[in-house]
Amino acid sequence: MENARVTETPNAVMASLATPSLGSKDLSTWRGSMKEGAQGPLHVVDREQVWVTLAGAVEFIADGSAKLVRTGQAVILPAHEARQVRVVDGPVDALVCMSIGGFASAPGSDERHPLPWAE
Repeated sequence: MENARVTETPNAVMASLATPSLGSKDLSTWRGSMKEGAQGPLHVVDREQVWVTLAGAVEFIADGSAKLVRTGQAVILPAHEARQVRVVDGPVDALVCMSIGGFASAPGSDERHPLPWAE
């Protein structure tokens, strides 16, 4: 990950791997790492995302239903659905991919935020 751009949030560390700023024209891909017990905020992303868990286990809560994703498994999170990510068995490493240009927001909010690790 020598060329990766790293972004840290209170819940995770994201290393950009393939993004528009790194030469990708259609997709953004990053590696996300979360510590044991970490939990992301409830949020909505306007792009479909594919998560592949490389280590650990993560619970995704999307529109009220929970899905446990263990090492070597993948989950598809539809665009525009409220979601939350919670580490069940950590630390967790995952690869995440989505089409470029995505934004995140809090449910019910009109305020949109770009995902800096996907730019």
